[in-house]
Amino acid sequence: MAKPFSTDHPFLNGYFAPLHLEGDASDLPISGMLPVEMDGTLYRIGPNPQFAPRGDYEWFAGDGMVHEFKLSAGRASYRNRYVRTPKWQLEHEAGEGLSAGTVAPSPLDDPRLAQLRSTLANTNIVRHGRNLLALEESHAPYALDQTSLSSLGYETFGGDLVGPMTAHPKIDPVSGEMIAFAYQTAGLGSRDTRVHVLGADGSLRRSERFMAPFASMMHDFAVTASRIILPVFPLTASIDRAGKGLPAYAWEPELGNHIGIMSRRDGVASMRWFRGEASYVFHVLNAYDTEDGKVVTDMVRYDVPPGYRMADGSPARGRQHGARLVRWTFDLARDDERYTDAPLSDMQVEFPRVDDRHALQQHRHGWFVSGSANTNVGEASDRASIAHIDTQTGATRLWRPQRNDFAGEPVFVPRSPGAEEGDGWIVTVVYRGDTHRSDLVVLEALDIARGPIATVHLSHHVPAGFHGNWYSAA
Repeated sequence: MAKPFSTDHPFLNGYFAPLHLEGDASDLPISGMLPVEMDGTLYRIGPNPQFAPRGDYEWFAGDGMVHEFKLSAGRASYRNRYVRTPKWQLEHEAGEGLSAGTVAPSPLDDPRLAQLRSTLANTNIVRHGRNLLALEESHAPYALDQTSLSSLGYETFGGDLVGPMTAHPKIDPVSGEMIAFAYQTAGLGSRDTRVHVLGADGSLRRSERFMAPFASMMHDFAVTASRIILPVFPLTASIDRAGKGLPAYAWEPELGNHIGIMSRRDGVASMRWFRGEASYVFHVLNAYDTEDGKVVTDMVRYDVPPGYRMADGSPARGRQHGARLVRWTFDLARDDERYTDAPLSDMQVEFPRVDDRHALQQHRHGWFVSGSANTNVGEASDRASIAHIDTQTGATRLWRPQRNDFAGEPVFVPRSPGAEEGDGWIVTVVYRGDTHRSDLVVLEALDIARGPIATVHLSHHVPAGFHGNWYSAA
């Protein structure tokens, strides 16, 4: 029998509370005016546990739920569905939660879960080839039907994909290729890492293996028109450490950063390693090549990763003042393993997004959720806001919703296929704390401080989530 959820756990209440329904809603009420040029779909995904966990719950451990907003001819509709992974199906049949509610295996887990791969599929959702792909970095993509959102099973690209794949693949807007990677592919604590290249048709064209300097949590990476940039940060993984009751992932800053850069054409044989001071990056804004042979990456950098501990279990030591947008520059012409690290803004930001038509190319604009990466509702009112940063001038703009409201990741929608960079809109799902509902908010991308030009109203809330993408109907 299904048990009630905790009434006081911060990640099971308010903005984070699970949504116990799947459904469809057409002709949603709209305040303002949806631009008639907006014709497409926003897919968004995040954790939404089907049943109450058996132990303490980690936000990252919830079952994946997809939220779909279709906008066309000034009208809006909504649909949501669970990603029916093997874990979801097993618990659905049992009628109760079988997991401890943690990402790592726990003694509280039902033994039947040990027979499954990590099957959360809750971090990102992209469209490539025939289907939508629900992504979580510990396993292969999980395919969904684009029309119904029905679950189709693991996508291994004809059996060619071995092991997991990142939740943050990069799609080349020129060639249509999708570049991805996977870390610790031989198990927790292994240095085995793979780089995958998929064609525009969804076929796996190349998959190469290399050994990272040490086992690390490699959540995101960067790609340019000619290079692949793979950061190995000193947030290390150790199965031996975990077996002793110490953190499976721990902060070891003495190891420093190791940044591998390889040619997209020549593969891992061309890998070159750079070194830098310890830091951590969950999310990359964009990267590009310069005419004088440099590689530039803009990313959201933490001096110390939030929420993690040292290898001995003590609190992580070092400056912890949130994440800032920085620019790393690698000079490939120099016989030097160092790189430069320059701040682009002193604003505290996370969930960076670029105009995807300029991905892998030189960009000017970026959009973010401002404030701390700690998303507990009772903390950091700046966490609610959407920020725009002009990386050329350094100018920033901010849209802050009402008190107790929280904005999710901003996603850029171009005004037209040939519009200039940044000419379009930002869409973001906003949680309304006072009414426990959510809205889809539309902002002018280069004038977000003006506030919403249109708001699509839901009668229920959308739980705090991670990532999403917009796809034009054309």
